[in-house]
Amino acid sequence: MPGRIFGRKAAENASVYRHWICGCGTLKLRGTLIRRKIMGKITIETCNIEGLKVITPTVFGDERGYFMETYNYKDYKEAGMDMEFVQDNQSASKRGVLRGLHFQIQYPQDKLVRVVSGEVFDVAVDLRPGSKTYGQWYGVILSAENKKQFFIPKNFAHGFLVLSEYAEFAYKCTDFYHPNDEGGLFYNDPEIGIEWPIPEGMELIISEKDQKWGTLKELTR
Repeated sequence: MPGRIFGRKAAENASVYRHWICGCGTLKLRGTLIRRKIMGKITIETCNIEGLKVITPTVFGDERGYFMETYNYKDYKEAGMDMEFVQDNQSASKRGVLRGLHFQIQYPQDKLVRVVSGEVFDVAVDLRPGSKTYGQWYGVILSAENKKQFFIPKNFAHGFLVLSEYAEFAYKCTDFYHPNDEGGLFYNDPEIGIEWPIPEGMELIISEKDQKWGTLKELTR
C-alpha cells in the first residue's frame, strides 16, 4: 500500500521510504526528496511541503564517544532559519504514547525538535491559510541514534508517536507556551490521513484531551 511503513526499522532502512513519508488525504506521496544541502556543520533536507526541514548534524566520534553541535545560530540562519528561540521544552514518554496534534492559535510557534533518548515518529500538518499544501502531512523518524532534527514553521500542527520502550523528546520554540491558546486536530482524522507506523500489538496511550480534538474540516468551518 503506498505510503505505509511497517515498524520503525522499515521506516528507517527501506530505500523506498528513506527516513520519512508524507501525504495528503487519500493521495500518499513517498520518497519525494526535493533537496539536500550542506550548511556549515549541518545537512538540510526538504520535501514538497515548503518550510519543513530535516536537519542532520555533523557528529565527531572517537573511542571516547562523540561530540556534536545541536544548534548553531550561524548555520541555521544560513539555512533559512533566522529566528529567536525563547523556550526549550523536554518531555518523557513510554512506548505507544501518542501526543498531538497540537498548535497555538494566536501565538503560533516555530519549533526545532529532536529526540535525546529512544525513537519517535514525528509528524507536522500544514495549516497555513492559502498554502498549496494545506492539510498535507510529513512524517520523520527521530531517534537518539540518527540524531536528526525536524524544523516545523509556524501554523503547522505537530505530534509524535513513541516507537521505543522509552523516549525523551526536546524542542525549541520561538514563542512561549500559552495554556489558553491551545488548538488541536484529531490524530486519526481520515481527511489528513496520517499513516502512523503502529506495530502489531502496540496499544496507543492518548490523553483524554487529545482524543477530543476535532477534524480538519471542523477547523476550517
